[in-house]
Amino acid sequence: MKWLIASDLHGSAYYTQKLMQAFETEQADRFLLLGDLLYHGPRNDLPRDYAPKEVIAMLNTRKESILCVRGNCDTEVDQMVLAFPVMAEYALLTVENRMIFATHGHHFHTEQLPPLHKGDILLHGHTHVPKCIPCGDGCFYCNPGSVSIPKEGSAHGYMTLTHTVLEWKDLKGEVYHRWDLKDAVPDVL
Repeated sequence: MKWLIASDLHGSAYYTQKLMQAFETEQADRFLLLGDLLYHGPRNDLPRDYAPKEVIAMLNTRKESILCVRGNCDTEVDQMVLAFPVMAEYALLTVENRMIFATHGHHFHTEQLPPLHKGDILLHGHTHVPKCIPCGDGCFYCNPGSVSIPKEGSAHGYMTLTHTVLEWKDLKGEVYHRWDLKDAVPDVL
């Protein structure tokens, strides 16, 4: 199975359309969205082509393929218009002998870790900065960055997970970092 993992769309119709095109090009089976889908929040400028209603329509066309966790900008009213669950604080995936704890990052993060075992992965968005680094006691922190409002000079991007391989990509699909989860330790991103 191939997952496309993205975070922090923040209501940008322009970048959500690019993400939907990437989903098609990647021939992904499922989306894993790490929150902050519709609103930009008070700390961010408006993203390009801010149009939450258009984002709703695009995401709802893929409702059967989306697994989503709640971001700090997501509210109960969002659940009223989105046709897939968006209110979960976290989701769990397993790959080989690793658990992936997927969350937005405003509650659980590198300073407040969820219960993880050695080799497990904390996967979250929220910071808008792609990362792949060790954290905690033998665990790892991974972040896909932001689709619409990347920070610290990073690309508008996403990740894919195919079998045991995580890849960080820009919205053109160009790989700029890769980690095979069979390898004990990732190269730092």
